[in-house]
Amino acid sequence: MLHILTEGLAQMGLPTCAAPRLAEFAGMVLEKNKVMNLTAITDGADFAALHLLDSAVLLTIADFRGKKAVDVGTGAGFPGMPLRILEPDFDLTLLDSLGKRIAFLQDTCAQMGLARVEAVHARAEEFAADRRESYDIATSRAVAALNVLCELALPLVRVGGCFLAMKSVDSDAEIDAARGAIGQLGGHIRAIRNYTIPGTDVQHRVVIIDKLRPTPQQYPRAFAKIKKNPLK
Repeated sequence: MLHILTEGLAQMGLPTCAAPRLAEFAGMVLEKNKVMNLTAITDGADFAALHLLDSAVLLTIADFRGKKAVDVGTGAGFPGMPLRILEPDFDLTLLDSLGKRIAFLQDTCAQMGLARVEAVHARAEEFAADRRESYDIATSRAVAALNVLCELALPLVRVGGCFLAMKSVDSDAEIDAARGAIGQLGGHIRAIRNYTIPGTDVQHRVVIIDKLRPTPQQYPRAFAKIKKNPLK
């Protein structure tokens, strides 16, 4: 795993000295995974590439230094935790609706001595009531459709900030279907970046959505309404 991480980080121009810390985090996730469902990927090499290096790609797309970022639906900590380990100079909120995952991330951050990071147990649409438009960057690697993700994430982003949505390369129809929703929420798709995870032939993409205008106050709606009637 360490070799894969070192080589992959070098290819991306990211600090290879962080590879041992990423491997340490991987070990903690895989150990906890024995008693709690955190990841379906348990092979060390695959974990390094498909979770850690895949998350790290965001540092080649946006400058996180000095920013406030929120990882919406962080799950086992992706992409947020690898970003935190690789770049210490930003404030990170890890947000997830499952308390057990957040407890794991809180313990992990404490054990690894990671600073400027908070792990919050809350639903994104409820969290927005307290943290509306207070982040420079939102990230998400969650599996929800893009129009749903945008209603959860864009209200948290300040005007002038951006939402980085990690998607598969076959998401063209999903992206096109979300354009109207993105506009209603005050956003605009600036770019769609496809990339290959270093050391693999796996291709993923990041949809870069700029926040141009404040999100109307009626958004985000309750999740039941979002799910039943997604924005179009």
